[in-house]
Amino acid sequence: MATREASHAGSWYTDDGPTLSRQLQSWLDHVPDSIDGVGQIPQPGARIIIAPHAGYSYSGPAAAWAYKCLDLSKCKRIFLLGPSHHLYLLTCALTQCTTYSTPLGPLLLDAATLSALRSTGEFSLLPLSADEAEHSLEMHLPYIYHLLSSSLPSPASFPPLVPILVGSTSPSSEKKYGALLAPYLRDEENVFVISSDFCHWGTRFQYTYYVPSSSSSSAVEPGEGISLTPKYHKSPPTDPPIHESIRRVDRYCMDAVEGGRHEGFLDALRRTGNTVCGRHPIGVVMAGLEVVRGKDVVEDEGGAEGEGKRGEDAGDEERGKRGRFRFVRYERSGEVRGVGESSVSYASAFAVL
Repeated sequence: MATREASHAGSWYTDDGPTLSRQLQSWLDHVPDSIDGVGQIPQPGARIIIAPHAGYSYSGPAAAWAYKCLDLSKCKRIFLLGPSHHLYLLTCALTQCTTYSTPLGPLLLDAATLSALRSTGEFSLLPLSADEAEHSLEMHLPYIYHLLSSSLPSPASFPPLVPILVGSTSPSSEKKYGALLAPYLRDEENVFVISSDFCHWGTRFQYTYYVPSSSSSSAVEPGEGISLTPKYHKSPPTDPPIHESIRRVDRYCMDAVEGGRHEGFLDALRRTGNTVCGRHPIGVVMAGLEVVRGKDVVEDEGGAEGEGKRGEDAGDEERGKRGRFRFVRYERSGEVRGVGESSVSYASAFAVL
């Protein structure tokens, strides 16, 4: 009956339960009940989200946008996928714990589902030391506990967790794991939380990609960007400012996620080199969603050719939008103007399925 302790509480976020609960609720209260272009939130069936995992002083407010979009009304189980920052993995790994602690209270894990996943032989076992060293999963636990406590009568009625740590998976591995998770994605009683920050920009991240304003903002090509070497320290580019170039690169990758094609997202990463730390868990879920949709992704095109097909095409378009992400918030830890500066980007999204 191993318990994973809240190892980052007291440093990455407060370890005082009442203070933490008030903080989380304050951030949630600052998210409007209706979002332009989306409507009222949460939308029915919005049971998949992408949210950041940095220290709460940086990413807590941005993560609130994803969590306020999350529909828990039918939830019986919560899958939590995050990237491995410390343990080198080429696979996905499953915890050996039965409980995850938070300053708000413990969260039970879904032993039966974890056992079923282990029985496939495709998952590695996560040592407790590596489990507790990793922050990408832990940073979501307080939000999950807080939302459940706000909507359910007692912790005894909380749905259990299925945490999955995703390593440096290849495209083919992401498709394999996506196919394994597709039946769970298809089940409307399952919620999926994907942990990811977006661009990590600066020399300390070994990523200083910059796209000049002469480049197309809608199609970032590898040849259009440059790496800002030390020679740019004295005269950093200003057209656009570096932080605007970061935003454009992030938006290009976010557009690819919203497009719904796993290969499209991988291509955006290859073209830009963007340092999206949760690219592999995002890729796994996108690959799984393609299986659920039967890879029948509807592109945003100009409409039907004939009056007789209009209703059918409209229905196809609605089906094609299911399981496709919609980003609702984008922030950065700072507005980079000089080459010696750095920032991390935080984005929140949801998908209805």
